[in-house]
Amino acid sequence: MRPGDTSLPDTQKSSSGSAGLRLFGLVYKEALQIIRDPSSIAIAFVLPIILLLLFGYGVSLDAKHVPLGLVIEAPSPKTSDFAAALSHSEYFNVIRLPDRNKAITAMLSGRINGIIVLRSDFARKLYSASGAPIQAIINGTDANTARIISGYVQGAWQTWLIHYNLDHGQSITAPVSVEQRMWFNADIRSRNFLIPGLIAIIMTLIGTLLTALVVAREWERGTMEALLVTPVRIDEILLGKLIPYFVLGMGGMTIATVMAVWVFGVPFRGSVLALIGVSSLFMLAALGMGLLISTLARSQFVAGQVAIIIAFLPAFILSGFIFDIASMPGLVQLLTHIIPARYFVAALQSLFLAGTLWQVLLSNSIALAIMALVFLGVTRMRTSKALE
Repeated sequence: MRPGDTSLPDTQKSSSGSAGLRLFGLVYKEALQIIRDPSSIAIAFVLPIILLLLFGYGVSLDAKHVPLGLVIEAPSPKTSDFAAALSHSEYFNVIRLPDRNKAITAMLSGRINGIIVLRSDFARKLYSASGAPIQAIINGTDANTARIISGYVQGAWQTWLIHYNLDHGQSITAPVSVEQRMWFNADIRSRNFLIPGLIAIIMTLIGTLLTALVVAREWERGTMEALLVTPVRIDEILLGKLIPYFVLGMGGMTIATVMAVWVFGVPFRGSVLALIGVSSLFMLAALGMGLLISTLARSQFVAGQVAIIIAFLPAFILSGFIFDIASMPGLVQLLTHIIPARYFVAALQSLFLAGTLWQVLLSNSIALAIMALVFLGVTRMRTSKALE
């Protein structure tokens, strides 16, 4: 090597070129395996579509067209007007019943979820100091639905009373005037809340479950042992596993996002680049968890069970996807801080419904980056070229 010559020696150039070729070969080999494996394609591209269709159309936290029994003890123009207002509401499917006993029997049999009883003196006491006697009996088996129905009934009564008074030249004075403003989800659709969180569940399945199963399958078939006796380094093996499944996971995220916006009408108010960035961090954390599981459990059955228990179920239950974290017991709330999906769900809901709120995205992105480094670092330490 001549003085002043800063070029790499031929041996180092050859080593660098060989490393690049080896990595390319590993990525190509993994891509071929994915293409030839129908289960991988199904989990990455078919399962997200199925889950989105099921949750988008089949799961709803909104209470609409609730079967509601209506008993009018003494029909009058006022009771008929109120009954018509209930019948025209999208929240109720009103069923007229002759008396209270028939209504109770219908609710016990599950035909209706609530009963509204207009007493015989409803019209006479409408403007009295005590108010019109209306009885609401709600099926409280499902506490959440019962609270929603109760709120709908109160809202329907107040709305009807305001309109009735305006039509008849009456005025209502109230000590407090409440003006409601619904931010971020003005339509109050649970679909807008559920589907962004579902993207996190889908990416957890692709990143953790699929990776753990595929690598464990290689241990079972003996192809991993054959790979370890080749000149490739551990870092190249891990990168060869990460890159194809990272691309696969981001492809699944793209399909889910497109369906969320164009099929289900979920608003997306954030930055696409921010979505790609935070999704990449979560994908690395999920892949690191899947690789770590596969190094500890070299059986597909065990790896699948472990992935479901420590990745999928916590992501489904403890991430805020369906259940509000703030309403959980304090100990469980602390436990949610070690669930990567918690941070990703919060970031996704912010990007879809509120916009690019950096105070939310940065804190959650930092948490995801730390988890990705921890999982990948532990996986690197646990993986060696020794076969025992």
